Amino acid sequence: MSPVPLPTIALLDALEEPALLVHRERTVAANGAALRLLGESILATDVRLAIRQPQALRAVLAARSADLEVSGIGGLERSWDMHVRPLEPELLLVRLTDRSATRAAEKMRVDFVANASHELRTPLATIIGYSETLAEDGGLAPEHRGRFARTIHDEARRMLRIVEDLMSLSRVEADRFVVPGGRVDLGEVARIAAGNGQHLAASRGCRIVVEVDDGLNRVPGDLTQLVQLADNLVGNAVRYGCSPAAPEATVRVQREGDGVLLSVSDRGDGIAAVHLPRLTERFYRVDAARSRASGGTGLGLAIVKHIVERHRGTLTIVSEPGEGTEVQVRLPKS
Repeated sequence: MSPVPLPTIALLDALEEPALLVHRERTVAANGAALRLLGESILATDVRLAIRQPQALRAVLAARSADLEVSGIGGLERSWDMHVRPLEPELLLVRLTDRSATRAAEKMRVDFVANASHELRTPLATIIGYSETLAEDGGLAPEHRGRFARTIHDEARRMLRIVEDLMSLSRVEADRFVVPGGRVDLGEVARIAAGNGQHLAASRGCRIVVEVDDGLNRVPGDLTQLVQLADNLVGNAVRYGCSPAAPEATVRVQREGDGVLLSVSDRGDGIAAVHLPRLTERFYRVDAARSRASGGTGLGLAIVKHIVERHRGTLTIVSEPGEGTEVQVRLPKS
């Protein structure tokens, strides 16, 4: 006769989280979620074949109530809250609650704070160092004094750009579940962004070309955010894709299926495939030194990604070394 009453097995099957029953160190019952996680072969076998993580196994073999956080069950990166409860002498209920998403979010927040602190600390250290020199060295030559002052100004502006982008990212994330209420002409967005980028383009000997299909329908959207999106894409194309050999960035808006495609392309150095999946991560840079020298904050494409998600669109980045880069944003017409 089974050591597990039938009502207990029925309750086990009703749980959505992985759960199993252990009788005298043998797995005598498991629900569907546990079988999918640990394998069909765990039934009627030693519990050591089902739970191999040392900390978790010790808790089960101790045969008393326990609550602990464990990782490595069902995958190296998976995290769980594990609950062990005696139901009757020699019978244990073991439940696993998946905390992988929560742990990943916590790690992302910690990494974000660390990266933001690092990005702000670098210009701040320069400002402090140069300002101390200016304050203490009264005999500093005028040309050195002017260079130090310009450096302080440039680094302060860099800090301001980082703070502004952090605030923008926070606002965009706060609105990510709010459906935009307006309707926007993406051709107008492209022309505004091209105009906004003219000063930067002129400073780099670059020209911005705008190509817009006639008679495009407006798309649901937030004009301010979509201009910010286009500004970031145009700015990246000019900073990293324009050179004397390829002095042009192109902004296109065209029909595509049931939506509208906004793309920004350049003929610059391009980006190796290994970097493409990470380009929308906060503070990720292909070339950190070049990005900082060009005035980039490392947050532009992260902002773009969140704006695209809010507008229920898709973001695609196509690039090959030596062939340039094209960033495509597809937005639905309704």
